[in-house]
Amino acid sequence: MFPIFLQADTLKVAAEAVAGEKTESIWSLLGKGGPLMFPLFLLFALAVYFFIERLLVIRKASKVDENFMPIIRDHIVSGNIAAARSMTKNNSSPVARIIDKGIQRIGKPIDAIEKSMENVGKLEMYKMERNMNILSVISRFAPLFGFVGTIIGLVLLLKQFASIDNPSITQIADAMYVKLITSATGLIIGMLSFLGYSYLDTQINRTANMMEGASNEFIDMLQEPTR
Repeated sequence: MFPIFLQADTLKVAAEAVAGEKTESIWSLLGKGGPLMFPLFLLFALAVYFFIERLLVIRKASKVDENFMPIIRDHIVSGNIAAARSMTKNNSSPVARIIDKGIQRIGKPIDAIEKSMENVGKLEMYKMERNMNILSVISRFAPLFGFVGTIIGLVLLLKQFASIDNPSITQIADAMYVKLITSATGLIIGMLSFLGYSYLDTQINRTANMMEGASNEFIDMLQEPTR
């Protein structure tokens, strides 16, 4: 009977030990990466900041009232240029600024109007794409920095083991596990930054298509007969 109780106690202790290992916090795990984790945390904070900042800018740029272009069409076709200009001035979207530039050039050749609107469109694209290169750099640099951290850690680790007689496999495995944390962290940050960059790039392209469509529609308006 005693062996049964002893076996039960042994299993209980082993289960508690395994549970203790499983409940290790993520912060405790990341803390084992050493001082090189701080630059990685900084890169992650920068990636989050610029992603949110660009996301807010792009979403604001993509918001255009459904009735904006139909109302502009009515004003242009009826010859009410002042009302059309007033409407674009009261709208802060890139589409409105492009259309406003086209309205200012009414009376000039179509090619000149298109060129002026195209220049405004390029400026609006620059505003949306600004700081996007930072996310791109982080997505490439973070994994490389993580690998460098791991290599430096392994070099120091091998130097440390050189002074130890017959280090155990457990000691070596535990030490390498800790040093690989920087690589894993760098890869995760790089992947998240790349996903954020790709998502924002898709939204920018969507807004650019909307701007181009509005520009083409405006040019068509100018070629319609006035009422």
